[in-house]
Amino acid sequence: MKIDIGAPYQTRIQQALADTDVRAAVEKATGRLAERREQAVGAIDNERMRVHARAAREEAIRNLPSLLEQLEHTLTENGSVVHWARNAAEANRIVLDIAQERGVESAVKSKSMTTEEIHLNKALEASGIDVVETDLGEYIIQLADEPPSHLVAPVIHKRAQDISDLFQQRLGMEPSLDAAVMCDTARAVLRQRFLTTDMGISGCNFAIAETGTICLITNEGNGRMVTSFPPIHVVIAGIEKIVATPEDALLLWQAASRNATGQDVSVYFSMSSGPRRSGHPDGPEEMHVVLVDNGRTSVLESGYGDALLCIRCGACQDVCPVYREIGGHAYGRTPYSGPIGSVLTPLMADDVGAARDLPFASSLCGSCRDACPVKIDLPRLLLELRSEITDLGSTTIAEEVAVRG
Repeated sequence: MKIDIGAPYQTRIQQALADTDVRAAVEKATGRLAERREQAVGAIDNERMRVHARAAREEAIRNLPSLLEQLEHTLTENGSVVHWARNAAEANRIVLDIAQERGVESAVKSKSMTTEEIHLNKALEASGIDVVETDLGEYIIQLADEPPSHLVAPVIHKRAQDISDLFQQRLGMEPSLDAAVMCDTARAVLRQRFLTTDMGISGCNFAIAETGTICLITNEGNGRMVTSFPPIHVVIAGIEKIVATPEDALLLWQAASRNATGQDVSVYFSMSSGPRRSGHPDGPEEMHVVLVDNGRTSVLESGYGDALLCIRCGACQDVCPVYREIGGHAYGRTPYSGPIGSVLTPLMADDVGAARDLPFASSLCGSCRDACPVKIDLPRLLLELRSEITDLGSTTIAEEVAVRG
């Protein structure tokens, strides 16, 4: 059964609970990720890392205006063109203008939750630009015409059989459940696209204000090809992705790697500091950085600024008993599911009531708070949002009882 992400909240929950295949897939995958994470953080002084990681993120958010000004200056000095977008529509318009002015017909993308948030693919496709995801998980859900269901593992809800069936239908693959065969099938398609595309679009894990550097964490190498093969590289970055120094970025890279996938560090950590220099054979001819607000300033001003400390590792999802039962699509039309999504989604909507059900999709057990590498007190934020929603008069009796505890 496919969850109707546009259906009412209760309907989505019922659909998710009725799909035993998805529930089994999500439970197995999150359990495996949580186990790997425990091993990775257990091998170091994790509390010390958490304290330092939080301090780095707090400094960035506390000094956001001045660091953004510094970032614009250093990016420009490095030869990049900086664009500012107040909302999703502006961000999409900026990218579309860049593409149309240069006659771009095709683009490849690396994994980016911010581009999912602003629905960039749909905007480009509506204007006739062919966009292909190059992260394997994102490519699979693009073929399936589905949104991601996890911050790190977008295809966590699918079984091997589901992916095999999809590749047979869309790519002409011979029937096989061999992961290597499926990967090779996708790789053959994507490699050709890297060599022939006009534009590469990436997200941004960290933007270093001091040096004007865009950092990408990947395990497949696609991010490096997206940012270096095409003649034009466009970065889409939420304004909260900024960090002050390279040292902060390296610390957070380690924290993200251990908590997202249970690695000491990811396979790739790509750092882009502008377009190709004169005399250099590699890199894009142009680099554009689109800095996106889209509700982030409102979150900062609302008293929920701690939510912007998030480094998108997905650890809170992997340990959340609610997420592990219903998966990401039950949270609706949002790329941000699980505990952090239940905070960010209503805050970044036009009003809290627009996604009023999500703060109640939590047992408040505290596992998310204990797992978070930057020590975000998610249960507290969820409780405060519940209180605000109750004050709006848009809750059920059961929700009001839950708030009163």
